[in-house]
Amino acid sequence: MWLRTKCDITFDVSVDTPFILMLRPRSGLHQWIARESYTLNPSVPVVEFTDNYGNLCQRLIALPGEFSIRTSADILTSDGIDVCPGAPFDEVQNLPDEVLTYLLPTRYCESDRFIDLGQKIVAGVAPGYDQVDALVTWIRNNIHFNPDSIHFQLSAVEVNQQREGVCRELAHLGIALCRGLCIPARMVVGYLHGLKPMDFHAWFEAYVGGRWYTFDPTQANPIGGRVTVAYGRDAADVAIFNQYGPALYPREMVVRVELLNAPPD
Repeated sequence: MWLRTKCDITFDVSVDTPFILMLRPRSGLHQWIARESYTLNPSVPVVEFTDNYGNLCQRLIALPGEFSIRTSADILTSDGIDVCPGAPFDEVQNLPDEVLTYLLPTRYCESDRFIDLGQKIVAGVAPGYDQVDALVTWIRNNIHFNPDSIHFQLSAVEVNQQREGVCRELAHLGIALCRGLCIPARMVVGYLHGLKPMDFHAWFEAYVGGRWYTFDPTQANPIGGRVTVAYGRDAADVAIFNQYGPALYPREMVVRVELLNAPPD
């Protein structure tokens, strides 16, 4: 399916403010970026680099006054996601080197605190994909997904205590539970067609059967229409913007995902 993603963000800047943005999706195995626009107003010098997780990052200094960012991309992506019940567990000693980092506890995914709970949830379940599926089902049945939740910026331990959170909180819990079972898991941030209310969305991927598979505790069915913007160990790695200096929040942020009836000309 062809999607057009758009993101408009406006800040009121009081002093020269360094930013690192993460707003450009990249082409890969599951998505192709056919057309893209990226506009800053006022225009300022930008340096782009690729971080440790392969994400495209834009580094700049915003000047005092109104500062706006406008992005748009036409993207070919799948209208479904791959599922593979029965995909086996990968022994840690056989994992690719670059996957090992996704086994470690992190700031928001304290996997060392979830070993016992994870084992309890998956008792009697075949190791690998089926275990991750069982963890996601448990999260859906026990943690309330509330896009308007007052509980946000929570770690996995905290969302498990609060029993409610936004998409990134549920992803944190899924990641922590997976890592507690020695299943590599990573955070994904991007766009999801049909999401209500529309915003950036977070889910996670788990490494089983020799590859990454998508899991989303907020969705009852395994739906596609996803555009990945960034991967990381947890939310600290995949912020769509980081600014440095006095606290600064968007005055306005609008996210859109449109279904295109045909490939772009």
